[in-house]
Amino acid sequence: MTITVTPRHPALGAEVRGIDMHRSLDAETVKAVRDAWTRHLVLVFPDQQISDQEHVAFTRHFGEPEIFHQTSLSLRSDRVREIFLVSNVDEAGRLMRPSEPSQKQLSSSRQWHTDSSYRPIPSVGSLLHGIEISRTGGITQFINMYMVYDDLPESLRRHVEGRRARHDFGMLHRITGAPPPSAEEQTAMPPVWHPLVRRHPVSGRKSLYISSIYNDAIEGLNEDAAGRLIEELTAFSAQPKYMYRHVWEPHDVLMWDNRCTVHAVTPHDPDERRVMHRTTIVGNEPVIAA
Repeated sequence: MTITVTPRHPALGAEVRGIDMHRSLDAETVKAVRDAWTRHLVLVFPDQQISDQEHVAFTRHFGEPEIFHQTSLSLRSDRVREIFLVSNVDEAGRLMRPSEPSQKQLSSSRQWHTDSSYRPIPSVGSLLHGIEISRTGGITQFINMYMVYDDLPESLRRHVEGRRARHDFGMLHRITGAPPPSAEEQTAMPPVWHPLVRRHPVSGRKSLYISSIYNDAIEGLNEDAAGRLIEELTAFSAQPKYMYRHVWEPHDVLMWDNRCTVHAVTPHDPDERRVMHRTTIVGNEPVIAA
């Protein structure tokens, strides 16, 4: 299978043609996709009208799909348990209101974050399938955190070098008003600490590692100072020169590296259906401090 890779933005993002996700990939093609992923951080595979089962099978070429630990808000598919539902439509086809618990929690995706950073071994990457897309917003934005780290001014760099930040899944409740995790969910996913500067295990490059919807503490700083630092780092990161903004077309599949990017979605009309299914690739090693 021969693929073509066309950059979408100077900082990150590339379109990949020649992949048919209905079919299994040979080793040579998997390597070509991996190489493109390492180079561009975010890959766009247009017009992939795949089933959830095919979505999961494609993901397995790059690692084991994560099973979302939270069951109380029905964000994990009942049909294919590896699928995380980034949708305002439930599996019965009902449009959900922003006031419903699952939608409150999903509203956190409008803030910059990286998936599953709250795990002791965070995820490698994610693949998101746009089944029903929004035309009133719902643009998914990505930031190249290698470039952000490289450009950090000294006033910020001295605060992150050698320090760790805490990542707490329970913070979603505090920032969105969604129900708190159950006792069982809290036990399954307690807060963890990760370096603020990490080294990518494949590229060897350093990147800033923050996830604003989960970060609630930083070593050596009080709560207010930690919050201000995360806000400053996030604001510095969100410059257009570091950002690729993906305007969805039906059945785009996006694949991104959670180890060196953050992402956020823009708001959209809540009366407009948006059905997005995601797989998340399980991490294979702890975060490496740079």
